[in-house]
Amino acid sequence: MTERSFSFARGRVVAALVGAGLLLSACQGGSPTPGNSPSASSASASPSATPSPSPSAKYVPASAKGKAQNVPVPVKPALADQNSKAGLEAFTKYWFALLDYGYATGDLKTWISLTGPNCEFCSELKEAIDSVYSSKEWMTGGKLTTPSVEAKWKAGAATQGVAVQVIQAEIKYFNAKGPVDRELTPESNSGVALIAEFRGGAWKAISLGHLG
Repeated sequence: MTERSFSFARGRVVAALVGAGLLLSACQGGSPTPGNSPSASSASASPSATPSPSPSAKYVPASAKGKAQNVPVPVKPALADQNSKAGLEAFTKYWFALLDYGYATGDLKTWISLTGPNCEFCSELKEAIDSVYSSKEWMTGGKLTTPSVEAKWKAGAATQGVAVQVIQAEIKYFNAKGPVDRELTPESNSGVALIAEFRGGAWKAISLGHLG
């Protein structure tokens, strides 16, 4: 990714992260569904943590027949608690891996614990994912990867920024009866800015924005 300045264009940031279909309407009005996005809400609540699969359990991705099973829980690298450029980049990759885990399972407990309460767009992401799993539905596809993570490190700064390339596969929605009448979320490949703060020996994501 080329080096670019960070901006927080409210009408574009959420779409840049998860694809236009999932949350773009959050900035334009509309009903609170994943295809027609929710309004921003507090990130204080989260589904109960999903039990970690046993080492011998086989991972089964979500399909039209059922939810994902035995989804591997992201492991936090020791470097992610280091107050350094490398530490921030490790934290960022872990943070997005936890978000990907949330898409697959509905479990965002650990992700929320590493996210500041005033991150409005993070709250919108949580609200959209919660709306699916709380309705006894699930998603197929939606794999989220971050092939490029580059911290814009400034020594001594109170907060640090990270430029992130976020790729997400197309998402479809199902329940026990079959396909759900929600607009699918198309695949996306976009750049976002994550702002993080190091406090109490750990990083926390405090804001998300479009990389522009």
